[in-house]
Amino acid sequence: MLEITYVRQNPEDVKKRLAVKHFAELHLVDELLVIDETRRQTQKVLDDNLARQNAIAKEIGDLFKQGKKAEAENKKAEVAQLKEDSKSLEVKLADAEQDMRNILVRIPNLPNPQVPEGKIPEHNVVVKQVGEIPALAEGALEHWDLAKKYDLFDLELGVKITGAGFPVYKKQGAKLQRSLVSFFLDEAEKAGYMEVIPPHMVNEASAFATGQLPDKEGQMYHITVDGFYMIPTAEVPVTNIVRDEILEEKNMPAKFVAYSPCFRREAGSYGKDVRGLNRVHQFEKVEIVQIAHPDKSYQVLDEMIAHVESLLQKLELPYRILRLCGGDMSFSSALTYDFEVYSAAQKRWLEVSSVSNFETYQSNRLKTRFRDENKKTRLVHTLNGSALALPRIVASLLENHQTANGVRIPAALQPYTGFSAIS
Repeated sequence: MLEITYVRQNPEDVKKRLAVKHFAELHLVDELLVIDETRRQTQKVLDDNLARQNAIAKEIGDLFKQGKKAEAENKKAEVAQLKEDSKSLEVKLADAEQDMRNILVRIPNLPNPQVPEGKIPEHNVVVKQVGEIPALAEGALEHWDLAKKYDLFDLELGVKITGAGFPVYKKQGAKLQRSLVSFFLDEAEKAGYMEVIPPHMVNEASAFATGQLPDKEGQMYHITVDGFYMIPTAEVPVTNIVRDEILEEKNMPAKFVAYSPCFRREAGSYGKDVRGLNRVHQFEKVEIVQIAHPDKSYQVLDEMIAHVESLLQKLELPYRILRLCGGDMSFSSALTYDFEVYSAAQKRWLEVSSVSNFETYQSNRLKTRFRDENKKTRLVHTLNGSALALPRIVASLLENHQTANGVRIPAALQPYTGFSAIS
């Protein structure tokens, strides 16, 4: 959520930057400022009113001491009227604050100046590409056919148990999943992240705090009886660890890593993009989260990008890094880099990670601050990234490392799988 002080002081800059995200309701900025002015004026009148009540209360005491009872009674009547006025002002103030909040939650985060112009994924900027694209032999298989050949996961069985988009992993496929999770967690621990195991459902306050509500309610599974939401990513519960907290500057950045299943309705998905593991409703992911000093968060972002890169290099996968354009960014992000790996059998790039800096947008909702060296409280910056999401990593590993004799397991992963090939 944007900070109203910044919007008030920089309205044209706010509109200009929101236009980079192709935000269609720029008029909300003007409406917000009108309501904010009403709120501030109402607050001033209320404060003056309360100050006048206090002053008159003192006068009444003095008048009674002087025996001026009639004048004291008149002053008491004036205080009674001021109290009635104060009640009306408090209602007006509360209404203005609610109206202001209702608008603020509809306005996305401001994009960082580094965000490129553009509206669709094709306008994203490739900032780096690493690794050679594998040249597969004639008759190479896509990962869903490799899964059938080696009995690694079963999509039809998932349909029977739950529905489409809920794969059942088996045998070496299940072991590969578990091995990747352990590998990612161990690498994060080496990088200084503290592992946590969060709940897999969150309440409405948690979903609101990280920006999933009211923006993405249609993409989350909602447990209506209890008002809980199945998490679309561990970012949601992990970031909420610091909700309503004041951190000490010396303890920043706070670094968390969590493995969790993720649940997404993926409403509107169709076509070739949903084949196999390309797009599923339940998948596993290891998420890294950092709570950073606002002056150092972009250094932290670079560090997180380097961490994700190291994982892909150890998995021996060709990858590229894209800086997302304004129209392809999430509602809450200030700057996002996507990682894509090349799927050799499908001959296409698959997104496997997004690493984002949200600056103060989430922390303003979270009410998460830190106390600096001058004992002043300031909003923290929040960042997160997938390190990594498993379905498309598995798809790319199977396709890129397939041979005539099976699927080769990268050397870095073999201590976890206990086998060097799937056959």
